[in-house]
Amino acid sequence: MSRRLKSGGRLIDRTKPVEFTCDGKALRGYAGDTLASALLANGQRVMGRSFKYHRPRSVVGSGPEEPNALFGIGEGDRFEPNQRATLQEIWPGMTARSQNAWPSLGFDVGRVNDYGSRFLPAGFYYKTFIHPRPLWKHLFEPVIRKAAGLGSAPTVGDGDHYAHQYAFCDTLIVGGGIAGLLAAWTAAKAGERVMLVERGAHWGGRSPVDGATIDGQDAASWVKSTVEALEKMKNVTLMTRCEGSGVYDHGYVLCNQNLTDHIADKSGPRQRLWRVRAGRVVTATGAIERPISFAGNDVPGVMLASAVRDFVANHGVSPGERTVIVTNNDDAYRTAKVLLDAGLRVPAILDVRPNAASDIINEIKSLGVTVHTGRGIAKVHGDARVTGVSVCLQSGDGTVLQEIRCDCVAMSGGWSPVVHLWSHCGGKLWWDEARAMFRPDPDQPPRDGNAQGFVTAIGAASGALTVRQVLADVAETMDTDMPACEDVAEAPIKPVWIMPDGAGPALRAKMWLDYQNDVKVSDVRLAAQEGFESVEHAKRYTTLGMATDQGKLSNINGLAVLADRLDVTIPQVGTTTFRPPYTPITIGALAGEARGDIFQPLRKTPMHDWHEANGAFWEPVGQWRRPYCYPQGGESHADAVAREVKNTRQSLGMLDASTLGKLLVRGPDAGRFLDMLYTNMMSTLNVGRCRYGLMCDENGFLIDDGVVARIDDDTWLCHTTTGGADRIHGWMEDWLQCEWWDWKVHVVNLTEQLAQIAVVGPNARKVMEKLGGMDVKAETLPFMAWADGTLAGLSVRAYRISFSGELSYEIAVPAHQGPELWTALMEAGAEFGITPYGTEALHIMRAEKGFIMIGDETDGTVIPQDLGLDWAISKKKDDYLGKRGQQRDAFQKPGRWKLVGLETLDGSALEDGAYAVADGRNENGQGNVQGRVTSTYMSPTLGKGIAMGLVERGPDRMGEVIKFTRIGQAPQEARIVNAVFFDPEGEKSNV
Repeated sequence: MSRRLKSGGRLIDRTKPVEFTCDGKALRGYAGDTLASALLANGQRVMGRSFKYHRPRSVVGSGPEEPNALFGIGEGDRFEPNQRATLQEIWPGMTARSQNAWPSLGFDVGRVNDYGSRFLPAGFYYKTFIHPRPLWKHLFEPVIRKAAGLGSAPTVGDGDHYAHQYAFCDTLIVGGGIAGLLAAWTAAKAGERVMLVERGAHWGGRSPVDGATIDGQDAASWVKSTVEALEKMKNVTLMTRCEGSGVYDHGYVLCNQNLTDHIADKSGPRQRLWRVRAGRVVTATGAIERPISFAGNDVPGVMLASAVRDFVANHGVSPGERTVIVTNNDDAYRTAKVLLDAGLRVPAILDVRPNAASDIINEIKSLGVTVHTGRGIAKVHGDARVTGVSVCLQSGDGTVLQEIRCDCVAMSGGWSPVVHLWSHCGGKLWWDEARAMFRPDPDQPPRDGNAQGFVTAIGAASGALTVRQVLADVAETMDTDMPACEDVAEAPIKPVWIMPDGAGPALRAKMWLDYQNDVKVSDVRLAAQEGFESVEHAKRYTTLGMATDQGKLSNINGLAVLADRLDVTIPQVGTTTFRPPYTPITIGALAGEARGDIFQPLRKTPMHDWHEANGAFWEPVGQWRRPYCYPQGGESHADAVAREVKNTRQSLGMLDASTLGKLLVRGPDAGRFLDMLYTNMMSTLNVGRCRYGLMCDENGFLIDDGVVARIDDDTWLCHTTTGGADRIHGWMEDWLQCEWWDWKVHVVNLTEQLAQIAVVGPNARKVMEKLGGMDVKAETLPFMAWADGTLAGLSVRAYRISFSGELSYEIAVPAHQGPELWTALMEAGAEFGITPYGTEALHIMRAEKGFIMIGDETDGTVIPQDLGLDWAISKKKDDYLGKRGQQRDAFQKPGRWKLVGLETLDGSALEDGAYAVADGRNENGQGNVQGRVTSTYMSPTLGKGIAMGLVERGPDRMGEVIKFTRIGQAPQEARIVNAVFFDPEGEKSNV
């Protein structure tokens, strides 16, 4: 049966019919319809099944608060589950399918749970599935996993794409109702850059539906003229279908904009995630009407009063021919007026207030509607649809006074301001007893770093409910003139949380709080009875507010029921935590373009193409791709690595070292700054010289190492590990911006601006001299020095540093000249058998020399002293980052694990990460562990396995044999030796 009204529907275009399908059935709506309004218009009441009991459910709201009407939208790679029918606009060819029902929405076998609901109260799963324990794995867990979830997860990758955009403004206003529009107009007139975002497709919020006169115009006309004026202002950006999702520190706000969810053409980005930095954030997010808990308040056809009038006024849809209204406030009478104007019947209004009187109540009475005061609903009749209600005294126990035939119930339990954005950064709330609502506390606004007040709530979001109150609140907050508006006096609200007040256990067991998760009034009372008195504990025990609507309808009522059961006030119970996003955001929108091959930026060195053309086997190192080795002629990787090590040690090797971090630190206070960052002195380093340095965090743990070069009096170039370049750059900026903001220092990340090539081996100097143009003799360019010069006609900077223990030069050139220098070196080194080597050969050679690798020898618990690097810690400096941390007692204990070399007795290699085990068991019955392997290799140079490891009191136990674990085999014996296996005197690198 069609429920489309013959006229009306301010948001739909009756000249543009839209064909779509739901559960395979062809249906018709109009442009501007939501899926919910279109289904109601086509006579479909049941739109979902509840999670636990699979009870039939229909729409209860008309916006983001909707908990019941969830559908899977789209097909194939554009399918997405759990979309609210109240927000999803229909478009030609759209497909929708219902969820959480089998075999169909109309007949769901899961409904059997409802008939056994007395055995499935809140928390039953915590008690039921414990015993017998053997059944958990094979029966309970599989059944629970199969029942978990609502919609079906997509089976293929997301076919849509998403965009990210940054924006900056003086004032960001979230919410395009009359409060947001007036605030935007005021800020824009003051010359501010203004962004105004509105979640819906239309401006004005509730005012065009509820009716009002502003500045002599009806609300819809005032909204239209205000929007037109704002559109002409160059300093204003207006966006509809854009939701303010979350407020974070430092004026950072995420806004999610739907671009193609409402149209058939999906060629463009589906959504755009706006990352906004705002000087201030004004939340004009309105308020959500609360339901009332009475027996059967979940039967399809029971709706919020505001939702009923929204469907009638906005979409020309009748939720019912005969609507009974139950309320504790005046606002619901506006629904009666809208229904009567549409030619629909209102058999009765049940007002719980004994002596309610106001202009709107008198107006509705004059239209012939019967108003019963002091009355409520004892029970709703019907299963898949409302057929009537039983009326009782609100102050009684549910004794039925009369029954009224109806097919719709419109309920209004008052309004709750949308305080989510206000609360995201710590804004506090206070309980307004007179209006029965939590409101933003202006004396405890959100905190942004050390400042307060960067978020302001206005209008209904701050607790103002009538049009005049809303405009007056905006005028006072924004310091502007208030538009002319009639003052509408309303009778006070009477807080009502359950109906009737004296309802017994039988009625409370049918009063629903959380519609989706099937949480009843009796469940919350049971939680309190069983000791879950904290609101957070009660939430988790009952799952109240944990559904996809995140408690937008259920939480306040649940808090009130809990407070009543504990015999305390609602403020004493408090609220649960509001966390972003306000409504769910698809992960695709958060990821944007970061997916597939570009999930992370793929960083390539200037010589990448050469490596690829010459058979490099790639290794991911952070976002970089580095050659692991260069197999030749069918070599295995192990054989290729061995060849690269031997050729480099015996003659000449070449490494692409461009990925190493290169941070330029410059300024009058640069030396002072680096002295604080590094454990040793950098301010005393001479121009033209290099020094190895260690960086620690505040706790004293080693986080990076590298060579620092002094460029001139005010400039240093700091080399970092490949994975540490961006991290250490951020670390430096953090200290400069947050702690030492007055120091005259700036840092520039030059990592990608320079190509760097290591020329390594006994013939390194010969190939450099062959290229010509620069004196690289030991006397001119000694070890740990650098010089600018010319090689192969290119301007270069050459560093005499070594990570291999061999004679070595690292040559830096502008990135675009890297391939040219690489090719020149390969040609000049051909007579010496030059061999490009990869990361594995690099690691083996550094391990042969006992050089540490950040991430191998360190794991976030290691200090430099554990690695025998005491020599790199200055005894002259008063302070450096980590010094006080390293002085803690725990770091002075003699039993700490310290770095040593390890050699197996049989010459094989230890397993990577193997633990050194000791005799006996600890207090937990586990084997005693006295160390672990940090790096292990088969050394081509030495022809045996070598390893480095952290061993308890390691340096004091030289020559001792200990055992290391092996997977699937007996422990392996290894001797503790010096960590420097090759050229311990350093003669080869210092020639």
